Amino acid sequence: MDGGGSQETGEAEGGEEDKNDVPEEEEATDTAEQMLSQEQADGTDISCDPRHGVIEEFTDVKHESEFSLETNFMEEESGDCNADRRDSSSSQGLSADPFKQHMDKELEEKEIEKMSALPKTSSQSQWPRLGQLIFSSTLEKHKTLKADKEVDVKQLHLHKPLESTWPKVNKQFLSAVDKPLDSSFTPLQRELFCIMNSYQDLFYPERNALTNGEEIRHTYCLHALNHVLKANAQVLSNNAKRRDQKPGTDTDDHRDQGLTRPKVLMIVPFRECALRIVHIIISLLEVNDKKKIDVSNKKRFKGEFGSDPDEKPPNLKRPEDYEAIFAGNIDDHFRIGVAILQKSMRLYAPFYSSDIIIASPLGIRTVIGAEGEKKRDFDFLSSIEILIIDQADIYLMQNWEHVLHLMKHINLLPLDSHGVDFSRVRMLSLNNWSKYYRQTLLFSALQDPQINSVFNKHCFNYVGQVAVRNVPLTGSISHVVVQLPHVFRRLEADSVSSVIDARFQFFIDKVLPEYRDAIMSHTLIYVPSYFDYVRLRNYFKKEDLNFTHICEYTKKAAVCRARRFFLKGEKQFLLFTERFHFYKRYTIKGIRNLIFYELPTYSHFYSEICNMLKATDNGVDATWTCTALYSKYDAQKLAAVVGIDRTAQMLQSKKNVHLFVTGEND
Repeated sequence: MDGGGSQETGEAEGGEEDKNDVPEEEEATDTAEQMLSQEQADGTDISCDPRHGVIEEFTDVKHESEFSLETNFMEEESGDCNADRRDSSSSQGLSADPFKQHMDKELEEKEIEKMSALPKTSSQSQWPRLGQLIFSSTLEKHKTLKADKEVDVKQLHLHKPLESTWPKVNKQFLSAVDKPLDSSFTPLQRELFCIMNSYQDLFYPERNALTNGEEIRHTYCLHALNHVLKANAQVLSNNAKRRDQKPGTDTDDHRDQGLTRPKVLMIVPFRECALRIVHIIISLLEVNDKKKIDVSNKKRFKGEFGSDPDEKPPNLKRPEDYEAIFAGNIDDHFRIGVAILQKSMRLYAPFYSSDIIIASPLGIRTVIGAEGEKKRDFDFLSSIEILIIDQADIYLMQNWEHVLHLMKHINLLPLDSHGVDFSRVRMLSLNNWSKYYRQTLLFSALQDPQINSVFNKHCFNYVGQVAVRNVPLTGSISHVVVQLPHVFRRLEADSVSSVIDARFQFFIDKVLPEYRDAIMSHTLIYVPSYFDYVRLRNYFKKEDLNFTHICEYTKKAAVCRARRFFLKGEKQFLLFTERFHFYKRYTIKGIRNLIFYELPTYSHFYSEICNMLKATDNGVDATWTCTALYSKYDAQKLAAVVGIDRTAQMLQSKKNVHLFVTGEND
């Protein structure tokens, strides 16, 4: 499924009635759209109504020469020119600037071979805010970072104007507690930026849309913009040096670019996320109210990436985390190029003239295309130096294949030269070593094997990697408020690949027979995988069982019928997919027996589904049951539900585990 694109559903009895056949766009306080609405400077290029879809993809060709890196020079009055000269003259490239240290390092062939052949060595460290960190690297010179207790902005090598703008832009997150220590970073931001600024890869699996999501977004925007400004300043400064040098002089000193211009790729799930990123970048570039930067195509951008308050459906009651995730424009098919040159910013830049590309997985997938397609392009990904994948957990609910497809096509040698001046291209790009220099920043709300796999198998940064690996102490079962016996049934499987079949066989042989009796009516079967759901649905049909089913593709009328039949007991079983719950979050009434065919991807869905029983019969029913299937390969999901201590016991024991939740805490 590509995003929230299942039809809106509702029902008069047993559920809320929704008026619109679109995913809910809950009202967000202080959305980026409202912030941008104050800046309606230019009114160019609004040739179509974005809310009815852009017929032909728009790119801004009008400002091409103005934003060209090849034909512009550093403005002397900006002060950046002097900074660049200072860096290049200091101990012949042994600059203290992390950007220069990372990009100017010349790897040797034997180091590349080592990274390709040898396993990584790892070490652990405990940081005050991030907690348990695992540092891993292949190269021997492996130094573990230490958390900075205090950060002086002037020591971070931030490019102008970020030194002065960051404290103002970030002050909304700073409490009175933070200010005595550091005037510009929260404790979380300080530690995250310390790792980002070291150019190591980072995996942070504790992003929360309600609590720290915006803090994290601001931090990676600062890092990405800092990188782009430095890279472009280096090119413009070298343009001036080349212009002034005598003919015939060796120009090998000016290798300062990749094979294509885009340096930063930001993958985000919804248009609202892109809107917020662009707003942060604009804020970081504007020194004060008098020095506004020129942003081309701003009005068009607000129209296509903002949301119309008049189009919002009725304000239905949803959990807070749902409202935070689905705020603003939640279209999941988009991509936009952004070019930044000194005091100007260009939205809708053609990709090959962009510094930053912001896209959804689906948006980037449709450009990359598939093998055999005539119209496909991925050369623009060849020289990406920073890849940011934010809210990675949401792509598990969209289509994870798009993320894998991107990872297979990033940092490949381009098929066309795209007019590059090879005398300016860094040797790392010519050697096809770009992937060893790329920094990947991965943010997720949870640990998941598929997300871990991308971090472990598709990230090759020579500096190494840092992963935050904290274990949950309690688990979401402690948030179950109904009195309910929980039975965790262990199934055996020889390998990860055989779990799917083993679970199905275990379910139909050992679990389902216990529920076939009419006395076990009102049984909801929660199924995280769509493929498992289809398999179960087909089996139930073949066995002629009395069941109904709801998935993310079920039409509105069919959902209404299924909920009504289940509530009244006319259907004994309800097959129910995790994606439907993720995108709709309806309360299903009439549940008496719960089966988790597999543990939920989001641990809080376990307590949410269990708590739906309180919507049934107003009180405690002694016959309520809850059964969850797990295998030894579900350790992460199990720990998130029952806590780490119980998980260790359950994985050692081969017996079924019975837990009883009292209604307040376990």
